Amino acid sequence: MAWFSISSFSNGSLVGWVQRRFSNLGYLPRWIIICIDVFIVALASYLTYLVVSNLTLRFYTTYSAFFCYSIVIVVHVFFFLFYRTYAGIIRHSSFFDALKLFFSTFSAFLVLVLFNYSHYFLTGDKVYLLPALVVQFLVTFLLLFLFRVMVKLVFEHYLSGVSTSRLPKLLIYGSDSQAVALAHALHLEQPRKYQLVGFVGDKRVRMQQEMLGVPIFSRKQSLKELVSQYQIKALLMADRQLSKSKKIKVVETCLSLDCKVLTAPVIKDWEDSKEISKSIKSFAIQDLLERQPIVLDNQEVQHQVAGKVILVTGAAGSIGSEIVHQLLAFSPKQLLLLDQAETPLHHLCLELSKVNSSCILTPLLVDVRDVSLVAHVFSRYQPQLVYHAAAYKHVPLMEDNPYQAIMTNCLGTKHVADMAIRFKAERFVMVSTDKAVNPSNIMGASKRIAEIYVQTLYFAVSKSSTTATKFITTRFGNVLGSNGSVVPLFTQQIAAGGPITLTHPDIIRYFMTIPEACQLVLEAGAMGNGGEIFIFDMGKPVRIFDLATKMIRLAGVVPERDIAIQVTGLRPGEKLYEELLYDATKTLPTHHDKILIAQDLSSYDYAVFNAFMETLHAHAVAFDFDQAVCLMKQMVPEFKSQNSVFEQFDV
Repeated sequence: MAWFSISSFSNGSLVGWVQRRFSNLGYLPRWIIICIDVFIVALASYLTYLVVSNLTLRFYTTYSAFFCYSIVIVVHVFFFLFYRTYAGIIRHSSFFDALKLFFSTFSAFLVLVLFNYSHYFLTGDKVYLLPALVVQFLVTFLLLFLFRVMVKLVFEHYLSGVSTSRLPKLLIYGSDSQAVALAHALHLEQPRKYQLVGFVGDKRVRMQQEMLGVPIFSRKQSLKELVSQYQIKALLMADRQLSKSKKIKVVETCLSLDCKVLTAPVIKDWEDSKEISKSIKSFAIQDLLERQPIVLDNQEVQHQVAGKVILVTGAAGSIGSEIVHQLLAFSPKQLLLLDQAETPLHHLCLELSKVNSSCILTPLLVDVRDVSLVAHVFSRYQPQLVYHAAAYKHVPLMEDNPYQAIMTNCLGTKHVADMAIRFKAERFVMVSTDKAVNPSNIMGASKRIAEIYVQTLYFAVSKSSTTATKFITTRFGNVLGSNGSVVPLFTQQIAAGGPITLTHPDIIRYFMTIPEACQLVLEAGAMGNGGEIFIFDMGKPVRIFDLATKMIRLAGVVPERDIAIQVTGLRPGEKLYEELLYDATKTLPTHHDKILIAQDLSSYDYAVFNAFMETLHAHAVAFDFDQAVCLMKQMVPEFKSQNSVFEQFDV
């Protein structure tokens, strides 16, 4: 099909036809750029001739116009080729491209001056008038530069196919170099997604200050009024110095006005800005946790971990894998990655293979329910530290499958703990859950039984040995982004267009990030003296309905209008709120003001509780789940089933 066709005008105006043709033209071919640049050099030479001739002088003095102009053009073409001024895409020209233009034209000027004076020393005559060469150099560079500017303007403002006035209006919160770089990145993005309205600077910003052609607003002005007045559809957070509380306030204001909130990574230099627009994304719900992130002192962890052989059970899970990643930073001798899930363990190994570390990584496809295989692992590798994260954690599934909860959470923990004692491991750190407090389901009760077992085991062994394995338990709530948590589920549901499903409008949960949870586990393992249950200050509990609403708004849509919220009813074993402590439980402080020790000391004798565990095992393998659950309620008297078939066994 010919590039030019009369029929092309049938579907629209001339302007529209030109827009479509140029929008499909990705870039100008290099030979066209060379030809245009040569034309510009010739034009500049002619303009120079006109200027000089009006001053009763001549551009050239000795030879013909054709010869003199040819030398000028040949020299310029040589340096165009040398500096590759034609190689870039003109509509994406940058400061670097302007420098190449300057160097090429200036080099041509120097060569022409050198040629001029060489000819003078040889013949006694100059080919060019020196002031004319200066004028020719300036005019050539100016015209070449203006040509590229005009191409950029034509492509960006007239031939992009998208009217900027129709684009969603964007406000950048911040006015430092980071904000400018982000604005520059958005300006370069094709096709454009947003129309930049302005920046929000600090309180010192004076009236009528502008940057990149748009105003800078003072933070004294009401953000609500700015969003409403300029019909802002998105706000990009670019101020890295903004406090957590202020950031939350800004986000909440935007969400209440149906204004989308965006964030972007830090730009290290201006070259990064060419790709940074692709990394701009919606504000993360993790950033709206109503508490300051807790960063722990890792010096003691370094002392405990460096040069050690460490076993991590459940290593392929969300918690276990993060523990592994954090342990690698403390230079252990060997990490034993134990998990029964083949594919996730394989993916973890592939991921860790990219980490530059001298640590030996040993994947172990082992089920903690297999006591003989667990014993073999301890016998062969002699782990000094054990981080026990292997567990089943989904409440409704465990309510329907009590066998798995009993065998993995209770007996699996027993197997690993017993082997830690038998093979003289230094420390055993268990990952527990807030669902173990006043449990209302099989999963929570199984984790509470595991807590009691490791406590009674430690106290029994420590009476006869001062070098016994130290058993430490960590207890925390839900982690954002973990496998099966509501955040990934809500994210998927929003991406699919809804509805978002939640079990009850009043349900609340504690939340923390996965890295924070794993920091707690490592810190507890380092500070614990044995028998403690460490709990973490997780801030205020979060209403799941509010969490869902915020996530919908952060995605740039409106709850109930664009994404429905559907209440499905409480699941088996689920309760409206979780607890980290029993009401009557006392706590002891630690060296970190956000970490406490729960005084949940079991009243059970080890021999008695171990006999319970053996009986529980017998009921489980016999598939006598009613008797097994009844025994669990006897072992954990506070275990009261909710919304479950096992309520009938409550006393």
